[in-house]
Amino acid sequence: MTSDASFTTHVTERLAALPGVAAVALGGSRAQNTHRPDSDWDFSVYYRDGFTPDAVRGLGWPGEVCEFGAWGGGVFNGGARLTVEDRAVDLHYRELADVERRLAHAREGRFEVERLLFHLAGVPTYLVVAELAVNRVLFGELPRPSYPQALRRAGHARWSDDARLTLGYADRAHAGRGHVTDVAGAIGRAACEAAHAVSAGRGEWVTNEKTLLDRAGLRGVDEIAARLTPSTLSTAIAETGALLDAALTASRPD
Repeated sequence: MTSDASFTTHVTERLAALPGVAAVALGGSRAQNTHRPDSDWDFSVYYRDGFTPDAVRGLGWPGEVCEFGAWGGGVFNGGARLTVEDRAVDLHYRELADVERRLAHAREGRFEVERLLFHLAGVPTYLVVAELAVNRVLFGELPRPSYPQALRRAGHARWSDDARLTLGYADRAHAGRGHVTDVAGAIGRAACEAAHAVSAGRGEWVTNEKTLLDRAGLRGVDEIAARLTPSTLSTAIAETGALLDAALTASRPD
């Protein structure tokens, strides 16, 4: 099998040659050297005018090439799931004008939260800025931003409020009715929202939720969720609230 270095070079060269591509980056676990042998390869193409999904199809790699906007729009505006030399490759489309706008917003402490599959809390629009900070640039030049102080404050405040509101609603609307599933979902979502707040307060970039609770020190919520029964829902919500509040207080930025 081709070495990882040769494989990376091969994919990068093919992507860099596509019309409109200004930069190519490697993301995910392989960019941070936390991957397993079977981990996917996550590449991003940063483009301006001229880039099209048809150009990706023209590479001849088997798989699914999606149109712009097919992955929900917003910060995830599309990509491809491909097989290259028997390796699974996820390709993300990143329009440079949009990325630059999100970067400017992040520096001002501005962001939105978008619904996205596989993200319990939703995805913050500064995710594409986080990618600039942690991904490995293979071709071209991209900004390498530090975590803006304004975003630390705004992110911690917004996500903290969301977490508390999520738990509060679960207590009012579901706990007294014995709705175990609804409360379990709210606890999971609130924990992820709080973990985003903790990460923002610390100035730590987040690109997905896979290790979010672990990094924020909130994995203890598993024990609370495991004990849920119709008669313990209010108690579980209170315990979750105490756990989250301690983490939120400790991570509040100056």
